[in-house]
Amino acid sequence: MRQTAFFPLDDLAFWKKQLLHWAAGHELAIYLDSNGHSQAGTSSPRLTTEGWECLAGASAVAVLESSAGQAFEQLSSLQDDKKTDWLFGFFGYDLKNETERLSSQHPDGIGLPDLGFFQPETLVGIRENHIEIQTIGRLPKAVFEEIKKAKPDAGSVTTEKNAEIQLTPRMSKAEYLEKVEAIRRHIVEGDLYEMNLCQEFFAENAALDPVAVFERLNTIGKAPFSTFMRWRDRYLLSASPERFLKKEGRKLISQPIKGTRKRGRSADEDNKIRQELLNSEKDRAENVMIVDLVRNDLARNCVPGSVQVEELFGIYTFETVHQMISTITGRLKSLDVIKSNFLNNPNDPNDLNYSNALNALRDAFPPGSMTGAPKVMAMELIEKYERTRRGLYSGAVGYFNPEGDFDFNVVIRSILYNAAARYVSAQVGGAIVYDSVPEEEYAECMLKAEAMMKALGNDSNSRFVGF
Repeated sequence: MRQTAFFPLDDLAFWKKQLLHWAAGHELAIYLDSNGHSQAGTSSPRLTTEGWECLAGASAVAVLESSAGQAFEQLSSLQDDKKTDWLFGFFGYDLKNETERLSSQHPDGIGLPDLGFFQPETLVGIRENHIEIQTIGRLPKAVFEEIKKAKPDAGSVTTEKNAEIQLTPRMSKAEYLEKVEAIRRHIVEGDLYEMNLCQEFFAENAALDPVAVFERLNTIGKAPFSTFMRWRDRYLLSASPERFLKKEGRKLISQPIKGTRKRGRSADEDNKIRQELLNSEKDRAENVMIVDLVRNDLARNCVPGSVQVEELFGIYTFETVHQMISTITGRLKSLDVIKSNFLNNPNDPNDLNYSNALNALRDAFPPGSMTGAPKVMAMELIEKYERTRRGLYSGAVGYFNPEGDFDFNVVIRSILYNAAARYVSAQVGGAIVYDSVPEEEYAECMLKAEAMMKALGNDSNSRFVGF
């Protein structure tokens, strides 16, 4: 049973910083920052996060780590055991190997499990004008004092100050351009309509302070689904603008992104770029294909006729980019309906070993915006043309709350760090369609990489080495 206490919020910036540093001092911790997008009247009202400005879970009462195979079944068992409590964690991209007959053979320098969840000993959230602390076995007041006194270097794994990190591309620019053309040929031949092609930039023997890098990245991006995760000696530093899937009661909400433009240097230029993105036939085609894919994914577990596109081609402005975001919603079938269907059809794909909510997550995973259409063929070709195992990149991080609701982001615009191996990884990608121009696709990748490069101490993309 959790103890809960509320404390007045007098300085939002101070307490957010303290909460981050406090969380980073634990071996297992996830810190989620909405960067003001949860507040009413923001420019992105559809990107709200239940009113939480930030939310953190730290220290573990129970932990689940699993490889693809029976990961969702094991998560279901953990949920059954920890009913009416919080679970924080992640789904790695390679869970696709569990949901489909696929495999992953590429190198992985980060080494996280395919799925990881923990029941936090302590949960801390900031919203409106207070700090909420929920604890198991500790007094909330003691935690409050710990957060207040947290040191800036609490989460650092090295005493070295961050040096400039130079990233090396896993594939050369020429190789990337050739792969775009190869994918376009697959489209012409009718193998698929769209595919998300990603590439990795990495550094070996790299020492960095994960908290400091995340603070820089978060300051640059101010994204609504920013995440700092520490999983022992592995770190995720993410400025994600994208929601994968959210559940509110029986309502599901997915918000795929397809379409990216840089910010303008003046208000007039900014508005012209926004309008250009809105009117771009190529970006609209990319976006609507993924919208159709997500509609199909959600329909597998929603009431027939309830899946709707609440917003198509919404243009949202962030600190460094404009994005085209669509919002798809649906109403989950009740378990009574699922049980009735199961009795009538024992081979129904909705396995009764899972809750319907977990079915919905499993059947929509990986996020369609990071795969392509048709989804399985796109994932087969991703394995063929990419050179790095995606791991947590293009997976999802988030939480289940005590009411059974959840919210998970898409892991993009992210730096991953294996502190034990001193390995840094930053992957970027984009959707390839028939109309794609290879040079423009490469330029979009570099645009997406800019914030991560700056967070690592570089001011321009000229710091990539190995060309």
